[in-house]
Amino acid sequence: MRVVTDIALGAHLRGSAHPESPDRVERVAAALRTRSGISIVEESFAADDATLELVHPQRYIDLVARECEAAVGVGDLSTGDVLIDSSSCTVARLAVGSALRAFESTQRDGEPSFALVRPPGHHAEPARGMGFCIFNNVGIVARSIRATTGARVAILDIDYHHGNGTQALVGEGISYLSAHAWPAYPGSGGPGEQARSASGDVLMNLPIDPRGISTEGFVALWERVAEYVERSLRPEAIVVSAGFDYVRGDPVGDLGVERNAAGFLARIFARLAGSLGAPLLYVLEGGYDIENVTESIVEIATVHDAGATGESGASASAIPTTLRRIVDRAEDAL
Repeated sequence: MRVVTDIALGAHLRGSAHPESPDRVERVAAALRTRSGISIVEESFAADDATLELVHPQRYIDLVARECEAAVGVGDLSTGDVLIDSSSCTVARLAVGSALRAFESTQRDGEPSFALVRPPGHHAEPARGMGFCIFNNVGIVARSIRATTGARVAILDIDYHHGNGTQALVGEGISYLSAHAWPAYPGSGGPGEQARSASGDVLMNLPIDPRGISTEGFVALWERVAEYVERSLRPEAIVVSAGFDYVRGDPVGDLGVERNAAGFLARIFARLAGSLGAPLLYVLEGGYDIENVTESIVEIATVHDAGATGESGASASAIPTTLRRIVDRAEDAL
């Protein structure tokens, strides 16, 4: 599996005691370089304004640039709970560029790619950065896919937190399906937030009790989602918002799910992508325990390098009853 990153992504918040730290790309990339079967590609670019405008209005892009340029040390972005310094705007542009380059590579040769980037993006709304996120990386990739190929895109969000920013982009060929802790930050993504757009795109939110879920239940839930996507949506490109803060021991999330879940999810997503003939891209979102992030990516790479696909073996009965009912209602409504 190809991992696309950029050494310059470590500049943002360097020296700050913040969970969204440079280690999330630097230490993870260093560890991944020692693993066979993983190709680290440093082949990024800084997304320009026109690319960012696929999601974000120019006034917001200008605000981010202005506030980062004026930053002395570490301060707050005025739109929300995001720390910035003088490097942050450039690094956020590089994160978008890395994700775009990763998808271009996958589209070219069919090999799944993982964009190892920071800051994350799924909380970034069009005119508002929040939740450690400045620009919406997966949203920009999805809209770029739409603009350049016309392919319908499904974004599958496995992060502990709901991607409120990505949810805002549903429609015009983009679907968003998320399983996340609720109630939890950012407060959105409850069981009533299900929708189908006029263009047939779907918003599906599957809230998980923040007290946790079994590994088998988590995997079985995503298997069920994948079956729905294959049966009812049939997208032509798949983008995974790959946050690993659901893993046991994460200091910001933690649903009690074991690291090996990532490998089972990769099998599910590989089968889905193969069945649809769709390119598959993973983009890092959350995940603040460095070893958890590293080993989760290794699990994913191992599955793809082995060409492993198929069912996970997880029993649907492992999905908590209340959550199973939410899935039933969502599928019926959509």
